[in-house]
Amino acid sequence: MKKILFYTSLLLYSAGVLSGCTKGNNYPGGELSSVIAVSDIRSIYKGTDVTLDTKNMFGAHQMVGIVVSDPTGGNMPSGLLVVQNYRRAKLRGISIPLGADAAKYAPGDSVVIDINGGVLKRVDGTLQITGINSSAVTKVTSGKAVIGQRVTSSAILTNPDAYESTLVAIVKGGFDPLPAPTDKLAGDKVVNDGFGNIGLHTETNASFADNTLPISANFTGIVFGTSGKDGSVLPQLRMRKADDVKILSSVIEITPVVITGFLVDPAGTDGNYEYIQLMATRDIDFSVEKFTVVTTNNAGASTPAGFPVKGWATGDLRSYKLEITSGKVTKGSYFYVGGTGQKINGSASTDISSSNWVKAFNYSTSNSPNFSAAVPATFGTKTGNLLANSGNAAGIAVFSGTSITDVSKPVDVIFFATGGSLYDANTNVGYRIANTDFYDLKDLITLTDQPFYRQGSNTLAFPYPATGSNFAQLGGVYNASLGKWTAARVLLNIPLTNASVITDIENDGSTKLK
Repeated sequence: MKKILFYTSLLLYSAGVLSGCTKGNNYPGGELSSVIAVSDIRSIYKGTDVTLDTKNMFGAHQMVGIVVSDPTGGNMPSGLLVVQNYRRAKLRGISIPLGADAAKYAPGDSVVIDINGGVLKRVDGTLQITGINSSAVTKVTSGKAVIGQRVTSSAILTNPDAYESTLVAIVKGGFDPLPAPTDKLAGDKVVNDGFGNIGLHTETNASFADNTLPISANFTGIVFGTSGKDGSVLPQLRMRKADDVKILSSVIEITPVVITGFLVDPAGTDGNYEYIQLMATRDIDFSVEKFTVVTTNNAGASTPAGFPVKGWATGDLRSYKLEITSGKVTKGSYFYVGGTGQKINGSASTDISSSNWVKAFNYSTSNSPNFSAAVPATFGTKTGNLLANSGNAAGIAVFSGTSITDVSKPVDVIFFATGGSLYDANTNVGYRIANTDFYDLKDLITLTDQPFYRQGSNTLAFPYPATGSNFAQLGGVYNASLGKWTAARVLLNIPLTNASVITDIENDGSTKLK
């Protein structure tokens, strides 16, 4: 929401500049505007230096924007003024070398810059408008709120030009291997946010260069281009000051069990043939350390209707509980929970009962077994669909222990689809989440609590798997040393037949443990 407000205020500001600072040029009577969007400026560059004029700028000679650079921390490229604006539904930025005069401007300053005659060129990998005199820059106002747009490293790596010279926030970033207590920010580091790896540069004389590397943090900074060995442009993040690092945690929490796949629509009858694939991140003896898998189905006909007052423990046709109280699993191996059919794709398909099934129960003929007195016996009515295959949101959660209530927090959780009565902000009830590759117990920007699915930023979900005998394989990389996903899970549909075998769903595309 804050990002939306920022964009809106920036757009309104730009409109104000056009009507106030360039009065008479905002297309009245068909006249061309004197102001050009930064996105249009960047599009003029085709790989070689180009001098900007009113012809290639479509009659314009000015740009407007908000300053995001801050040289006070000693980590900005020397003499660069970095400005971004939101026009044409795009947030884009550009760097302008002003020498010592760049220090006259602070983040949040609104500026109008006459760029006619400037030269658009790449300098050390970053696109810049060179040849601009400081007298061409006019500060209109100060103190505008500037919030780094939350973006994944993969988005930057895929389209670096869209983010270069803009302020971004890389959230849940960390380092691999785990930093030693003496490791400092100074130099070139690689940050992983679960979606990819991006370079982080800190000058040795920056005011925060000697700060220690955090375990998990948000990194706000400006994206600059650097020249690769083959002449390519590589994006690099530079923080501006010490508080551009927002430490999230100094404690490593390792998820003992992760969800790696599931089958929602086996051939023939679904009942008793659906299953869930999981992976252990350490050796577990379930007779000693018990776990619970709970599924939720939120179809319109699923009862009780309305919001899930008891969360994952709502029961009846909304949630079904399967306790894991026996069996063993070794670190990095797959294991299964589901119906007693134990076939890879329905009743006529390959028997996979020899795989590690730690819980097989006929949910289609029996209510959920209830071994815990703390949970009502109605926690899961017999159902022909343990896992929904269309319609409103469905989900899977794994809990440590067997006493599951409305306040129980899962160790891993996934949802596919988004519809239905899932979270009620008025009564603060819903399905609790865990810190995963998709969800966060606290908003990573505001740090406000958001323990439920569909609350705050917890809105992501996998799509429904393809119907008709497709195993939903969740491919990602979980690093048990760091306690985080270094590659977020992606759903891949694996077509199954009656002749499919276990290696079809345990393969190179499956989740890996690092």
